[in-house]
Amino acid sequence: MADVNEKINELTNMQDNTAEFEQEDIQKNKVMGIFAYLSWLVLIPLFAAKDSKFARFHCNQGLVLAIVEIVTWVVFGILSNIPYVGWLFAVLNSLISIVCVVFAVLGIVSAARGQAKQLPIIGKIKILK
Repeated sequence: MADVNEKINELTNMQDNTAEFEQEDIQKNKVMGIFAYLSWLVLIPLFAAKDSKFARFHCNQGLVLAIVEIVTWVVFGILSNIPYVGWLFAVLNSLISIVCVVFAVLGIVSAARGQAKQLPIIGKIKILK
């Protein structure tokens, strides 16, 4: 049972990278960090705050989350049309969508607090440098 709890803690651990960023950058770009988790609005900080390391961190997190959402919608949308088992994929799609919303809220709260915490499970994926 302890192994299961350790795995759960490992998956849900949000690594804090706040110390890597300057406080001035954080204070100036909190709103851009929030935009990064609002689906297609990730493009706003990607272009408007391209020199901000803090905004770029949150853009990366938001972009990975948006890609996961889009891939999930497409794949499970197609699979949900399979006769007899399609309902299972529709349910899985709904559950993953709920998890994505929770991750977005975690990211928004982190950005609003001026923190740079990685999202659980997908936070280590780097698309932007």
